[in-house]
Amino acid sequence: MFAWLEKHFNGPQTLGESRFFWASFLAGCLFLLCLPLFADEYEVGNYTYFLLHAFLALGLSLIWGQGNILSFGQMVFFGIGGYSYGVFSVNLLKITQNTFFSLAMAILFASCCAGLLGYFLFYGGVSGVYVTIITMVSTMILETFMAQTAGPQWTVGLMPLGGYNGMTNIPPLQLNLGGEFPYEFRDARLYYLVAALAIAAYLGLRKLANSRYGNALVAVGSNPLRSEMLGYDIRMIQFAAFTIAGALAAASGGLYAAWGNYINPSVMGLTTAAMPVVWVAFGGRRCLLGCVVSALSLQYFSQCLSADGSQYALVIQGGVLMLMIMFIPEGVTPPLGRLLGRLASGIFRSGAGRRLPIERLENNGA
Repeated sequence: MFAWLEKHFNGPQTLGESRFFWASFLAGCLFLLCLPLFADEYEVGNYTYFLLHAFLALGLSLIWGQGNILSFGQMVFFGIGGYSYGVFSVNLLKITQNTFFSLAMAILFASCCAGLLGYFLFYGGVSGVYVTIITMVSTMILETFMAQTAGPQWTVGLMPLGGYNGMTNIPPLQLNLGGEFPYEFRDARLYYLVAALAIAAYLGLRKLANSRYGNALVAVGSNPLRSEMLGYDIRMIQFAAFTIAGALAAASGGLYAAWGNYINPSVMGLTTAAMPVVWVAFGGRRCLLGCVVSALSLQYFSQCLSADGSQYALVIQGGVLMLMIMFIPEGVTPPLGRLLGRLASGIFRSGAGRRLPIERLENNGA
């Protein structure tokens, strides 16, 4: 198992390549598998909510950590994915008899939107901080527009958009297996589905980051002019990364709408748009797994503060981001991983040292 993981998923563009790392990763996957066995229905739903945001963190880690493109527009594609899932699921349910097709269509539609914005950005010569500004403005525009879609005239097929109050009665994920009642993914079933998709997305992005394309994306992010002089199509590389990140954000949005059966324009606001940036900066933007762990941890921390009646959860997270940028710009995960790696290697070396005299005696005896 370790040899297979090291062969297919290790590489120069990702952190964590030792047996200790992969053992910890498998232990984490086992923990996720067992978590619903010791939690009630509410907690399982809460854990599902945390996990479905992992795709957001992974997508931003790809474009910001590997491609050096800071985007504040991930929640735009999150919202498009969620609203699109609501529209497709209601209008196509009688035809397809399941909503998995609707989720796929929502991700595809949001990916096209991300590709369209990415085309005008990168083929239009926009770069640097201007990409950040335009993506930030896009969140303001879309949130304002969706808040004005109240009334019967803003109905797509059978589904009203709902304006500022949001879209309600969104169907959950359903899969018709040929019986009279469709198989619904709720509670633990949805949790296991989201967890499996998150693990697959992490491994897939890890594979992509260490491919020729991933190396090219890092090169373009480090020095676009030099990369272009060496023959790389920097616009296509950036466009592809932006579209992939948009698809991952849409997956989070579609799963969110299926989880809560509801979505409203506030998910695309500036406050929520900043959250993925905080998660990725805290976890370490070049560490895919660190970004996921950071997203889960900070959401849990924020919810704990909110449950106690505190109104300062966002203020604290903003302060954390400022401290990270000033003192630990690479994020928490890389230095923590190096520390754990040294401790683990030290334990193994000390264990090998204790065995060494016995090995010598055996060799002398031979």
